[in-house]
Amino acid sequence: MSEGDSVGESIHGKPSVVAAFFTGVGTVYQTWLDKSTPFYVVRWGLTLLLTAVYMIRVYILQGWYIVTYALGIYHLNLFIAFLSPKVDPSLLDEDEGPSLPTKQNEEFRPFIRRLPEFKFWHSATKGIVIAMICTFFDAFNVPVFWPILVMYFIMLFCITMKRQIKHMIKYRYLPFTHGKRTYKGKEDTGKTFAS
Repeated sequence: MSEGDSVGESIHGKPSVVAAFFTGVGTVYQTWLDKSTPFYVVRWGLTLLLTAVYMIRVYILQGWYIVTYALGIYHLNLFIAFLSPKVDPSLLDEDEGPSLPTKQNEEFRPFIRRLPEFKFWHSATKGIVIAMICTFFDAFNVPVFWPILVMYFIMLFCITMKRQIKHMIKYRYLPFTHGKRTYKGKEDTGKTFAS
């Protein structure tokens, strides 16, 4: 490979100024993402605040309903992926692969999501930012009768959630776990009693 063949390199083999700039911005962005990982309440609070700002902007401008509808559909798809197991039990045969516990005496196995919480938050926030940017361009302001979009979204949400809940009931999984299950009863104290 000759000099300057790799992406982002100038003719002299050094990284170009533009590539170096975007690499630096990407590094700073990833650092802030990594630092924000344990603070899920703050992350979701900021996302809700950003959503409120977006909704107020759409209300004041009285437009961009198609963008808002697309954002709602995108968030619905993310939410369904968040509620779904990583390995769909309907696609597995009875004999192959790990399965969710179906009986009381089976070992507890944590629910593994298809879309983890952090990726759900990150994708939802990026979607809101992109939708906000779209509201600055008139090309995305398509005239539409918005009550039809609202009714269609509500109908789509109800049908999708009904299907997801039926799937959860059929395959007996709950997408929300809070640690390992504990049982009430006599605890083993380590003492032995002679008869």
